[in-house]
Amino acid sequence: MFRLLFLTVSPETPKIKHLYSLFTIRPLTNTSLPNSIHQSNQTQFNSSPIDFTAIANSVISRCSHLLLDPTKKDKPLSKFSLKTLLLDLSYITPDIIRRYGRLSVLKPHHVLQILLGFESQYQKLTFGPKKVGTLWEFFKLSDKQQNAVGFKHLPKSCEVMASMLNKAGMLKELELLLLGMELKGISMDSAEVFCDLIVGYVRTGDIKRAVFMFDRIRGQGLVPSLSCYSVFVDSLVKMKRTKLVFRVCMDLADQGIDLSTWEKVHVENLVKLLCTDKKIQEARTLIRKVTAAGFEPSNSIVNDIACGYCAKKDFKDLQSFFIEMKRIPDVTTGNKIIHTISRHFGVESSELFLQDLQHLGFVPDEVTFGILIAWSCRKRNLRNAFLYLSEILSKGLKPDLKSYNALISALFNKGLWNHVHDILDEMRDQGISPDFSTFRALLAGYCKARHFDEAKMIVKEMVDCNLIELGSVDDSLSEAFKLLGLDTLVVRLKRDNNVGLIKTEFYDNLGNGMYLDTDLEEYDDKLSRVLEDSIMPDFNSLVIRECETENLTGGQLLVNEMIRWGQEPSLPVYSALMKGLCKSRSHLDAVTGLLEKMPQLAGQLNEETLNSLVQTYSKKGLTHKAKTIFNEMFRKGKKINNETCTDLMIELCRRGKFKDLSDCWAIAEKNNWLLDLKKSNSFVKCLSRKKMLSEALHLLKSMLISYPRLEVCNMFIGIFCQTGYANISHIMVEEILQRGCDLDDVAFSHLLEGLCIEKKFSVAFTVLDMMLAKKLTPCLDALIMLIPQMCVADKFIHAIELREVLLEESKSTFLVDGALIKGFCMTGKLGKADCLFMDMLKGSFINADIYNVLLQGHCKAKNSSKVNELFGLMIRKNIDLSLPSYRSFTRMKCAEHGFFYSLNLKEFMLQQTNSCSLVIYNILIFYLFLAGNCSVVNKVLNEMQEKNLLPDQKTYDYLVYGFSQCKEFSSSMLYLSRMIDKGHRPSNRNLRAVISHLCKIQNLKPALELSRKMELRGWIHDSTVQNAIIESFLSFGKLQDAENFFDRIVDKGLVPNNINYDNLIILFCGYGKFNKAIDMLDTMLRKGNIPNSTSYDSVISSLCECNNLEQAMDFHTEMLDRKLKPSTETWDILVHSFCKEGMTDKAERLLYSMVESGEIPSKEMYSIVVDRYQFENNLRKASDVMETMQRSGYKPDFEAQWSLISKLSSAGEKEKKKQGFLSTLLSGSGFSLRKHNS
Repeated sequence: MFRLLFLTVSPETPKIKHLYSLFTIRPLTNTSLPNSIHQSNQTQFNSSPIDFTAIANSVISRCSHLLLDPTKKDKPLSKFSLKTLLLDLSYITPDIIRRYGRLSVLKPHHVLQILLGFESQYQKLTFGPKKVGTLWEFFKLSDKQQNAVGFKHLPKSCEVMASMLNKAGMLKELELLLLGMELKGISMDSAEVFCDLIVGYVRTGDIKRAVFMFDRIRGQGLVPSLSCYSVFVDSLVKMKRTKLVFRVCMDLADQGIDLSTWEKVHVENLVKLLCTDKKIQEARTLIRKVTAAGFEPSNSIVNDIACGYCAKKDFKDLQSFFIEMKRIPDVTTGNKIIHTISRHFGVESSELFLQDLQHLGFVPDEVTFGILIAWSCRKRNLRNAFLYLSEILSKGLKPDLKSYNALISALFNKGLWNHVHDILDEMRDQGISPDFSTFRALLAGYCKARHFDEAKMIVKEMVDCNLIELGSVDDSLSEAFKLLGLDTLVVRLKRDNNVGLIKTEFYDNLGNGMYLDTDLEEYDDKLSRVLEDSIMPDFNSLVIRECETENLTGGQLLVNEMIRWGQEPSLPVYSALMKGLCKSRSHLDAVTGLLEKMPQLAGQLNEETLNSLVQTYSKKGLTHKAKTIFNEMFRKGKKINNETCTDLMIELCRRGKFKDLSDCWAIAEKNNWLLDLKKSNSFVKCLSRKKMLSEALHLLKSMLISYPRLEVCNMFIGIFCQTGYANISHIMVEEILQRGCDLDDVAFSHLLEGLCIEKKFSVAFTVLDMMLAKKLTPCLDALIMLIPQMCVADKFIHAIELREVLLEESKSTFLVDGALIKGFCMTGKLGKADCLFMDMLKGSFINADIYNVLLQGHCKAKNSSKVNELFGLMIRKNIDLSLPSYRSFTRMKCAEHGFFYSLNLKEFMLQQTNSCSLVIYNILIFYLFLAGNCSVVNKVLNEMQEKNLLPDQKTYDYLVYGFSQCKEFSSSMLYLSRMIDKGHRPSNRNLRAVISHLCKIQNLKPALELSRKMELRGWIHDSTVQNAIIESFLSFGKLQDAENFFDRIVDKGLVPNNINYDNLIILFCGYGKFNKAIDMLDTMLRKGNIPNSTSYDSVISSLCECNNLEQAMDFHTEMLDRKLKPSTETWDILVHSFCKEGMTDKAERLLYSMVESGEIPSKEMYSIVVDRYQFENNLRKASDVMETMQRSGYKPDFEAQWSLISKLSSAGEKEKKKQGFLSTLLSGSGFSLRKHNS
């Protein structure tokens, strides 16, 4: 059957031979790149050297038109004339530009008016740098006008231009403007523009230019604003430009500016930076200066400077700083100071310093005294330690557990083990439970004092507190030794059985002499170290231990406790914790906190940790933090890994931060960055999706040199095809093949599929032929998309031949058969589709899509019997009807007025699926309306209501428009009102239909009510809606209401970009409201729409009727500039008006202008100018116009000629001249002077 089908495709064409016997079809099983890329046996790169750089360069060259910035494709503005630039600007301020369109030379005050008009519209209209660029070119060109001798821009013009350039971000142009002003001696009274320029440069990251401009204005004696200083300082602090930012801040403090309102964060960040760089004295000097200017330092500033002095151990200056500022540190900083003094100068010195702080108002906490207790215990000064404990209790504070641990250890060190129980009782009274470190100190103390029975009791208590577990056979004393880090095989407790007890060290409860069988010196040293650690915990070792066990939360808590006790982690500990936190990637807040709390340690992190930080922040999307560290690494010359660059740039690209991406790319290239092949897929795909094609092709060039070429080519070809740039892939394939390289079937299949997706089927056919010629196998997905298009392109033979080849190769062809059926249906060859379908029915399986495609084809052909037959078959085989098939089926039945059948079909679909019930109802409603059957629609709506199925936006849109088309406008209005009340936005088509109808039947009140609802919701009023309402107002004679409505719509910004007021302009001119007509015309221009010539004609006629001839000529000139053709009536009324007002020379110029524009003035127009010149006794002008009139083919009236001749004669002109003139005049009229004389 199928061979018969093949022979009937084209009777004239003989059957072609099989394409290729080796042809096979394969699915593209995995399209992810580059993991799925493989090289076929048929693919090879020639052994001869191939210049892949040349391939990449050629691809880039051929794709250059795709790489251009769309905003830069236009002709450079510098090539345009002043008149052209003015015409472009007239779309922004048409009313102002119009005044100067006829001037040959613009004066400085004209330029100022144009600039001010542009500035006034800047906030109202949405236009970008392109229009400001036009204004800038106009500004420059106006300075170079011919015949404009001595032209010099007004200072105000320069200020406005500078403001516009700054708002548009055109910083280089702004700087050129300021430089030109300086050269021309135009001074500015304020530094505002310079400040804007500095801020602009700062925000674009160009700090060098910002510094240059800052120094320049300071050199001119101008003072930047406080906001400018703030932005500048913040940027310099972020870049860690310590010396420069200090200079800028000192300059600010010297200006006498009131800094009482200055945000504290600016100074806080600077002080932190200075202290991090160990510039404590500079920080103090700065604070002294800004405080004198009214700035109130925050606690953070005081603490940072205090910590700086503390790090330098300069406590004398620190004390004077507190006294000078009359401020005190917070308790955490105070504890750090006390700890540092105690460690380096002794407890006595720290106590004295604490007393001075208390005189200033410092209030110590229990930790403050706990530090003093610990250091006193370390120095074996128990008396002072207990005094500090008494001080804690007397102040109503609760001693810290670490303080009790220190006292316990100190008592053991002093041999006062019998008083330890007093401390434990005190702890219990305070509600403080011993922790593991407490018990460990007790064990160490009792074991050192050889009170092993007490040690055993401590072990038992630890078991009761669930701190340890002790087996039934475990020895309590051995467990105590283990907890203290002693080897139970080395440390043994023995009874002295010798006569005289010569080895006895102590006696047990039974009076037995006992001794330790171990190295007693080593034993005592270990126990002493345990007691010392209990006095002053070694936080660093504890944090390291937590990091090793990956207990990062515990490590963070220990660091916080460490800071509370006035200590800081060491750099190795800090680095270890940061590495662990980065690896977990769930502690980013902790990482950020550690970076901010300890900037000095952060600045000392090694390259490995910094790279890890950037990668972690990048992968979490925190690009700002990642880039800050990245830039700092580059500034310090740290090595930046490939992975770090890649992770950061991928995230910057994904988030669309192209400026930052460009900066990082430049830094990465300086670090010899090479994109990792494993991550290249996601990065290149992101670049392509963001239309950064130049960067993507740049990567292609570098990767072709460094990685396997086939793999790279396949990846880029696939990505470009996936992201809508199959044309680039096609160019790549062409270039690679031209250089003598072969590509595998993967590359060709990607290209084929991409071309199909982009519907470039003619190119896809060529690529398919190329693949088949190379005996390469196209992917099945592409082939299925291509076969229907082969049918559409009348390539049935090729499509069928492909199927036959598959059949001969014993390949499964049901997908290809489905594609063929789709192609047949698309081309209306349903008989062939049916034949193939029947052939497929003999097989074991037919895809449901094939049934649906065939059914849709027969629905399109309106073959109802065939559709019913096929639908019955689908029901018997339990095959679902797809939504597109249901849509086609319903459309056909409704068109046949089979409404009952359509309702049953709807029920069938509802039984088939519940997930898209509303869609099914919407389809039915749409086609019922299309068939004009409103009654069935109402029945369907009642059914929906019974099922509590609420209409959606599409339902309402169909109802509103459908009822309006059926002329049931009451129902249309009802559903439109419900739709709006339920928060849905009607389509513009529906709003147009309803409002136009209401206005047409002169029912203006509901139309205005609907318009008010639209206004409240900020909905655009399109041309049809506005025209209908305003025309309705005019028909009722409500001109003022019409004007008010128009003004309100414009003021609220509800005018669409494609607005058209042409008809209204004519109507308002007819009512004598030409000013409002002009407003409408200007509104059209501001929206980028040029009114038609009739609108201009109407305005000009109205202005002439009011004798406003200069304004009429402005519009007339604008018409000609916009290539619009004034009507003959417009020319005529202008000429007559000027003659009437005695401005005959202007009327004459209009005649010549008309001729230049390709129009021929009427005889009456010439005649009225001649007559007017005769009336003015300007006979020479009259004769010139009459001569021009003759050249235009008109014959003047004989009376008019002789009237002019007689006047010339009476004027006593010379005969010779008269003869010459008369000869010319009469000969042009068919007369001869000689004949007349005879």
